[in-house]
Amino acid sequence: MRYNLIHHESSGESIIQDDYISGLAKGLKLLDAFGIDRQKLNATQIAQRTGISRTAARRYLRTLKFLGYLDSDEHYFWLTHKVLRLSSSYLSSAHLPKIAQPILNILCGQTSLNYSVVVLEDDEVVPIARSFLPEQEMLRISLYGMHLGNRLPAHATSTGKILLSKFSQDEQQKWFKKFGLKRLTAFTLQDENEFYQMLKKVSLQDYCISKEEHELGVIAISVPILDAKGQAVAALNCMSQTHRVSEQYLLENILSLLRNTAYQIRAML
Repeated sequence: MRYNLIHHESSGESIIQDDYISGLAKGLKLLDAFGIDRQKLNATQIAQRTGISRTAARRYLRTLKFLGYLDSDEHYFWLTHKVLRLSSSYLSSAHLPKIAQPILNILCGQTSLNYSVVVLEDDEVVPIARSFLPEQEMLRISLYGMHLGNRLPAHATSTGKILLSKFSQDEQQKWFKKFGLKRLTAFTLQDENEFYQMLKKVSLQDYCISKEEHELGVIAISVPILDAKGQAVAALNCMSQTHRVSEQYLLENILSLLRNTAYQIRAML
């Protein structure tokens, strides 16, 4: 018997069409439409962002409001705290965040710098663990980009570039054609060929430094976290302000810490 398969380009997963629930997929896609850029959306905006008809979008919005995942003023809709149940369940049960969290706190205590473990999703990176020491909170850089679950542009971050460098050349070209290189600061790399050359260099040196490409005044260094098969499953980074640390300092004092920590985490995966 032959089955019709549906393929998911981003995850690489396939599913038998009879097992695919399109209504559930559309509902989750609708929730994904809410982001930092637009925290409140109406049915027309949801339809534009998801490709769902306006009539269907309104039904999904009202259903999700009925279930408690959205709130509304009858014109616009926004996410409620109930959506945090999904993320909190992941963070409390997933293996990588649980083993990484105490290690990141130790690194933070040793160096007074910020550390995080980040995964790649399409054109964005998502922090799933970050260092936290209450007594050092006043030393922190801007919290933008440091929230667990926050989404940052992969092409302009050290973590995103180290993970993209693990793609094959064909995969990198497909990624570029799909997402491109949005300019975020005057230092954001935008040339396609230079982008490929940069990823090649990052792959060879097995670390990446990004300075003010995503946010002015911010510098970061990242290394990959590999699993038992040698596949990059996440990236480990250290981030600070440019007036506090230099590239040389990160290379001479932080890079070896990151590599040793990544190896330690790999042994526990």
